[in-house]
Amino acid sequence: MTTRLSPAIACSRMYNLSPKISGLWDRLFHWLSSQSGIDIEVILHAAPAPLSELWSRPDMGAVFMCGFPFSRVAAAERPVPLAAPVSLADWAKGQPVYASHIVAARDKLFAEADLATLRWGWTVRDSQSGYNAPREFFAEIANGRSVRETTGPLLNPRGVVEAIRTGAIDVGAIDAYAYQLLELHEPDMIAPLRIVATTRPAPFPLLVAARQQPSERINALQAALLEAHRSPEGHDILSSLGLAGFAKPDIAAYDRLPARAKAIDDLLGGPW
Repeated sequence: MTTRLSPAIACSRMYNLSPKISGLWDRLFHWLSSQSGIDIEVILHAAPAPLSELWSRPDMGAVFMCGFPFSRVAAAERPVPLAAPVSLADWAKGQPVYASHIVAARDKLFAEADLATLRWGWTVRDSQSGYNAPREFFAEIANGRSVRETTGPLLNPRGVVEAIRTGAIDVGAIDAYAYQLLELHEPDMIAPLRIVATTRPAPFPLLVAARQQPSERINALQAALLEAHRSPEGHDILSSLGLAGFAKPDIAAYDRLPARAKAIDDLLGGPW
């Protein structure tokens, strides 16, 4: 007698920036289920539910995970990396990397040299794009100066946008791919903002599966993702998400993130 497996979950929580964008991810996951032959249940796991709870679920099939928390899990206990997106944006240069845009109110003018004197916002401390990337950028321009004032956690890009809109902060960082999605589908949300600078690249948040998933499921999901750009329907879905395709994650690049974070702490004298 064959035991029927429960559905694997898929979740794009990190990039569910609006109902419209969430619907595009749902379309990708439904296509992935059809192509791989794996029964997939799409879930929201909406904020403020902790992402750590999502990433510990044994039924993960294709779930976005930030590279920094991924890098801090012991290799033997990590979720299984499936694929990392490759953005169509110029900053990606055809590689599975991303960056953060340092953003400010469109009508608030200042030079890059003034950034060290402004009030900064951050999302959560285990975020590469919303915390480590802006701190690294700040350390490189501050010339040993301390940050004037910081505000956080703002949780996500929407929190950064709102804090700038209300004047609670002067500048903050938004994941450059999240910004790309907003430009494509929700331009009004970022209309009050301007990009002041862009941070150094880092490995893109990756889609992962739980180690408890059967290897046959993992292999089928990974193969479908890596070949998605070759299918006319897959290519159309990827284009709607601003993606060229998916690539195999460079695990060594993720493993370097903790050392980068420590170097930032050393330069700034501790966390924000």
